[in-house]
Amino acid sequence: MTRAGHTALEVELKHLKSVERPAIIKAIAEAREHGDLSENAEYHSAREKQSFIEGRIKELEGVISLAEVIDPKGLSGAIKFGATVTLFDEDTEEEKTWQIVGEHEANIEKGLLNMKSPIARALIGKEEGDVVEVRTPGGQKSYEVVKVAFI
Repeated sequence: MTRAGHTALEVELKHLKSVERPAIIKAIAEAREHGDLSENAEYHSAREKQSFIEGRIKELEGVISLAEVIDPKGLSGAIKFGATVTLFDEDTEEEKTWQIVGEHEANIEKGLLNMKSPIARALIGKEEGDVVEVRTPGGQKSYEVVKVAFI
């Protein structure tokens, strides 16, 4: 994963542990004060949220502990993990720019493309000027690689 992705996961983990976890513990305590727990919707809702938070904390701790942080700035050459790629969509005649990142930091709206996605897999090993045919869930797409950068 990239340094930015690793940092974002660490920030989320810190927030869950220092803000969300104490808040949900307080909410559970308040809900207990309302009496009979078997019919207490606030209590059950708070417990469910606590379960989600604890699960996410465990997931983040596992991902962070196993993560290999790669700095794309030290890379060059053909498209690979960390590359920022500008593509020309031959169907819509639009340019799109994506960075190929790890699974846990991918966010298509922010231009972060999961390295396991069909587009990223098709781009790996290509260089500027290459044309790439990609089978996506939306159908066959054709892209020309306009620029490859490692930033």
